[in-house]
Amino acid sequence: MNSSCFYSELLRDESGSAAIEYSLMAALIAGVVIGAVSLVGSNLKANFFDSVASNLT
Repeated sequence: MNSSCFYSELLRDESGSAAIEYSLMAALIAGVVIGAVSLVGSNLKANFFDSVASNLT
């Protein structure tokens, strides 16, 4: 089996494409969730916890 035949067969093989697509979607969703939690967490700290701390002192 020569290398050009191997590569052409590899390009036509679609057996793992669904797993790759699902992993890419999971990575995208994880990135969005991490970004949202970071944004909400910093806003929550700035708005809620800092005001509670200033009222306690």
